[in-house]
Amino acid sequence: MNITFIGGGNMASAIIGGLIRKRWPRKAIRVVEIAQAARQRLAHEFKVKTHAALDGDAAKGDCIVLAVKPQQLREVAAALRPHLASQLIVTIAAGIRVKDLSRWLGGYPRIVRVMPNTPALVHAGVSGLYAPAAVGAADRTAAGKVLGAVGGVLWLEREEDLDAVTAVSGSGPAYVFYFIEALERAARELGLSAEAAHRLAIETFAGAVKLAAQSSDAPETLRGRVTSKGGTTERALRSMEGERVKEAIVRAVRAAAERSRELGDELGKD
Repeated sequence: MNITFIGGGNMASAIIGGLIRKRWPRKAIRVVEIAQAARQRLAHEFKVKTHAALDGDAAKGDCIVLAVKPQQLREVAAALRPHLASQLIVTIAAGIRVKDLSRWLGGYPRIVRVMPNTPALVHAGVSGLYAPAAVGAADRTAAGKVLGAVGGVLWLEREEDLDAVTAVSGSGPAYVFYFIEALERAARELGLSAEAAHRLAIETFAGAVKLAAQSSDAPETLRGRVTSKGGTTERALRSMEGERVKEAIVRAVRAAAERSRELGDELGKD
């Protein structure tokens, strides 16, 4: 399958790198990128063919991945529309709904919408995917292979569920980094060096995540095993419960989902 990426930013680079790691032929990958420096980097790093503009040759791929900023997608769709024949369109532009992109493409039906996340940069991402009923099994499999190059994939039955995916996993890495920041700050305030604080926070988080991923037990059960009655962990968790930290996190994720819905309304306006 020949793949053309329109946009050569971080996420496109991550997916291209993941595909090459999985032995995808370099000659089957093309990138359209208007910035000369970015084009040169892509050509040098990945040894793939690059284009300065979207033309008929660049759009010949079996699959076209739209990896531009949401605000640019309408303009890109207008340029792509004359070159469409039977290509599968995969869009990773946040917020743009399938019906709006399809309308900008003249009613084109073969569209898969994806919400990846930044751990894709280290091939440890997770992507939510949605496709309307008009997209067949072969296209769904193809889209899954492309995003599977940088991590796990989760198919959704309803497009509106992508707002929740955006709030949980799309924005989620920022929540994790925020918690790591807090652990580092606490460690420094307790007298540890900046280096020790950073290492302890990172490795504790990474280890706990690995344990949760490999265990069949629920996070609540795993937490209980660390929490001895009358011990240090219990006191820390009681402090968090008193501050209603868990409720604050839930409210924050709900706020992110609401903003995702708002962006879909705003960006899809004619």
